[in-house]
Amino acid sequence: MDKVYLAADFGGGSGRIMAGWLENGHLHMKEIHRFGNRQIRLGDTLYWDFPALFDELVNGLKKAKALGYPVASLAVDTWGVDFGLIDRDGKLLGNPVCYRDNRTAGIPEKVATILDPQAHYATTGIQVMEINTLSQLFSMKGSAQLEAAHRLLFMPDLFSYFLTGNANNEYSIASTSELLDARKRNWSWETIRTLELPEHLFGEIVMPGTVRGFLRPEIAEETGLGPIPVIAVGSHDTASALAAVPATTEDGPVTFLSSGTWSLLGVELPEPILTEEARQAGFTNEGAVGGGIRFLQNITGLWILQRLMEEWKERGEEQHFDTLIPAAAAAEVRCRIPVTDPAFMNPTSMETAIRDYCQQSGQPEPNTPAEMTRCVLESLASQYKEAVEGLKSILPDPPRRLHIIGGGSQNTLLNQLTADALNLPVSAGPVEATAMGNILVQAMAAGEVTDLKDLRNVVRNSVNPLLFTPKTAQS
Repeated sequence: MDKVYLAADFGGGSGRIMAGWLENGHLHMKEIHRFGNRQIRLGDTLYWDFPALFDELVNGLKKAKALGYPVASLAVDTWGVDFGLIDRDGKLLGNPVCYRDNRTAGIPEKVATILDPQAHYATTGIQVMEINTLSQLFSMKGSAQLEAAHRLLFMPDLFSYFLTGNANNEYSIASTSELLDARKRNWSWETIRTLELPEHLFGEIVMPGTVRGFLRPEIAEETGLGPIPVIAVGSHDTASALAAVPATTEDGPVTFLSSGTWSLLGVELPEPILTEEARQAGFTNEGAVGGGIRFLQNITGLWILQRLMEEWKERGEEQHFDTLIPAAAAAEVRCRIPVTDPAFMNPTSMETAIRDYCQQSGQPEPNTPAEMTRCVLESLASQYKEAVEGLKSILPDPPRRLHIIGGGSQNTLLNQLTADALNLPVSAGPVEATAMGNILVQAMAAGEVTDLKDLRNVVRNSVNPLLFTPKTAQS
């Protein structure tokens, strides 16, 4: 191998450093470091432990050097909307706050009295959610921290800043903020000024494939890697994952479901759709690799099942996917829950929340873990169907195949339920879509991959997705 690219991929529950290299048109990857990521409550605020995460990132770089990899570059991707603030001296003003913190409760309703919702969507194209950066910043107005802040850096921007010393904002992650002009691919200064947010917080927008800077001398020396470049990729993890969808032109519009803690279901488009119909249907326009648009819905995903499994484990009834999913496939349930309802966002007990909803809606309650799991997965598939029906009503060319990517693509029951609900073929994989997209955009920046089409050719050469056909097609 001549060039190895390092992907630092941070999720809500864990992070890892992946090494990737190209040989004869195939991508090879190896995980070299994995670590936990947890939310920490101090007082009444829920934080991410950024210094610990950055230390783990540096440890991963050291491991790459110890393994003898000829590292050519590094890139970081993370979840969306969250950010850190740095002061004029370049110091971090406190740990970033987690989007699940309750400081944004009721904020969208307050903002709606200042910004006309229809006109606001026609500019930013973003689905209004309490977790969005706009709501987080609005909740901080008048705070000492916001007044002391000089720059806002989204999570991947923050990692890149402390790696390189350069403060900039990558396009795909900035687009999750509800503060970007979707057409101009730059800040919506009108929105920022109307909300009276400090304009100096918002820096230069850089596109995927751009060199963000080079490792600071002290980090280059500590890791032994030297002053390698840090690349802006699809720094929102879903943008990197979408880049690695193994779609072909025969699939029609690239229709994807990034399946994990969150489900992000949508299509890749060259330009945003900013109509009132799109707003009412709950679609959002986020940035994609290549400067395009991820036209999608944010849907609560496997978070609900993850929380259930945590509860069962705490009670001494630990469940494992290899037995739980087959049991759920054999279970019969006659209940559905609205997975996007706030009741399932972060309840004290997810099991109780499900039982309460079923009781209140006159549905039979699921009793066993298998029945609970089947209820959740059937409900998710129903929500995916609703999202795809929304796409069909808006797009001139309807989806012909759904590509499920990410960790959730390993859930064979959910994949089949989704194919049945949508009455569309479902292609499942790659599981490591985010890391693959991150690494291959770095390869594109280095000239080893020519463009997005070539990138997807490499993905198809490197993985073998599973195909799930709807029951109507099987019969």
